[in-house]
Amino acid sequence: MLFYILKNDTFALLKKPTIMKKIITTLLVVLGIYTAAFSQTKGATEFGINVGLNESTVTTGDNQTNSDYRVGFNVGVSADYYFSDHWSFKAKVVYDQKGWNNGYFDDGTNSYTVDYKLNYITIPLMANWHFGRTRNWYLNFGPYIGILTSAKLSDGGGDVKDFFNTTDGGLDVGIGVKIPVSDRAKFFIELNGQGGVSDMVKDNTGSALRNSTSNINIGINF
Repeated sequence: MLFYILKNDTFALLKKPTIMKKIITTLLVVLGIYTAAFSQTKGATEFGINVGLNESTVTTGDNQTNSDYRVGFNVGVSADYYFSDHWSFKAKVVYDQKGWNNGYFDDGTNSYTVDYKLNYITIPLMANWHFGRTRNWYLNFGPYIGILTSAKLSDGGGDVKDFFNTTDGGLDVGIGVKIPVSDRAKFFIELNGQGGVSDMVKDNTGSALRNSTSNINIGINF
């Protein structure tokens, strides 16, 4: 049985894998790195919670971009360790709704136009540069790893998680501003963008398929 993901032309050809990769090891490694980084440093740490709106799509290895975005949401927590007034290390754990709309699916018998609904636990690990007179503006950048939690087609099209890699990696960059609301709490607004560098598709014999996401977030640091 063959499956296709298309935008006008063929994006990729998928063959159903016989063995699913496990995500537990990856998660433990990332959490280990996170714990080690914080255990070896001393200084002020801000914690935060956020919620935001996602617009996501996919790009291919030959620089095509799907023009039909999936709109979803994200919700996450963060920890921001300060090395100085200007620099900190920021780590997040975020539930991210990704995917794209008006994709093409062919099961070998019938073809459909469907929306792809992919959900991830995303873990960005970023340098955070604080600037401005009061250091309330910030720019963060660094790698992220995404752990696929589900992959489904719209309109009852079924579960397609087996055809995607369970981990995704790429680069995250964002800019934001914090607005003090009390001695300890700061409300923030930020814009973020993520670009995948790894292929989403298992055993892909065609052009690589990569996540692309932008979002706007609001939250509280304390």
